[in-house]
Amino acid sequence: MASISFTQIGGKNPVAEFSRRPRPEVRLTRPSRVGFRVFASESKAEPDLSVTVNGLHMPNPFVIGSGPPGTNYTVMKRAFDEGWGAVIAKTVSLEADKVKNVTPRYARLRVDGNGSAKGQIIGWENIELISDRPLDIMLKEFKQLKQEYPDRILIASIMEEYNKAGWEELIDRVEQTGVDALEINFSCPHGMPERKMGAAVGQDCALLEEVCGWINAKATVPVWAKMTPNITDITQPARVALSSGCEGVSAINTIMSVMGINLTTLRPEPCVEGYSTPGGYSAKAVHPIALAKVMNIAKLMKSEFGDTDYSLSGIGGVESGGDAAEFILLGANTVQVCTGVMMHGYGVVKKLCSELQDFMKQHNFSSIEDFRGASLEYFTTHTDLVRRQQEAIKQRKAIRKGLQSDKDWTGDGFVKETESMVSN
Repeated sequence: MASISFTQIGGKNPVAEFSRRPRPEVRLTRPSRVGFRVFASESKAEPDLSVTVNGLHMPNPFVIGSGPPGTNYTVMKRAFDEGWGAVIAKTVSLEADKVKNVTPRYARLRVDGNGSAKGQIIGWENIELISDRPLDIMLKEFKQLKQEYPDRILIASIMEEYNKAGWEELIDRVEQTGVDALEINFSCPHGMPERKMGAAVGQDCALLEEVCGWINAKATVPVWAKMTPNITDITQPARVALSSGCEGVSAINTIMSVMGINLTTLRPEPCVEGYSTPGGYSAKAVHPIALAKVMNIAKLMKSEFGDTDYSLSGIGGVESGGDAAEFILLGANTVQVCTGVMMHGYGVVKKLCSELQDFMKQHNFSSIEDFRGASLEYFTTHTDLVRRQQEAIKQRKAIRKGLQSDKDWTGDGFVKETESMVSN
């Protein structure tokens, strides 16, 4: 088992230094009995998955996204034990008694279509609210986790009503538990918009700027702003959050959706006493949408903020190491998984790490930073695509190989014309 230790190294608050397992001793292979000798050389080290984000050092870039997988001490402890790079707890607020969840609260979309019980799950809708557990209990569990796992990264997701004193109280109480950072839920697409919570703030840049000002004036640990995709231009709230003092951006939260209608009962899903409400869409089907949103934010950050002092956490449909690699290639520092854990369990992190390392080996990348943002430069405008293609066509026409017809032979250039049609 690798040993993990952390020391605080910067940011608004402390954090961490990760020590990895030393390389195993290399032994020489015994001589072969078939007439030749094999000399073993030192095996190449495995690609390093560790990342440092806003002073937070993690053994790998895989983070439990805020939601059911981080809803209490037991499941967050399981995540740490399985090896997740960090855990973001389910969103908390001051008054949990106002949060009333219903059951059933999930609905799934399969490739075989409406009402099918077969086929791969590609979409997942939830109408779940933030944590309905009393804040005091959640804070006690945060503190216990940090005492038991002082070298691991625990991030609190918080959301509060449009009230400066409320935000300040919540931040103060949460930070006292020793959490390493805060993720601000400006993005929950359903539930309590009348209290100016979640996406109601993330969709209003003026409101977002004011609330970010309150938060960043109070917080002493790094702050990530979680963005809603339910907006025309996601770069606008991202710009406001970073300009207002946030160290990072997380994107995307779920997409507002209606999963479907049961064609037998004619009732919507998920169905609660015959009725439903629009909810948040996640899982594999949202991955391409999330990639586009993350790409847009990454380009903004690179052009206006630089990408060394700020961080980007990619979220949306991650079920494989390849899915994660795509987010990182677009500039993400970390990759969050929530629905994927609900579908495949906490142990999926081992598969994610192994597959990401396989990708890195294929391209000879030794660290995450070797390829982070490498694909970003290949996105441009449609007008530029047209220009590039026209230039490429002109070049291909200009470099014709050989003669087009026997009538093109000349006496003066005969030798060169002959050479132009030789293949070796």
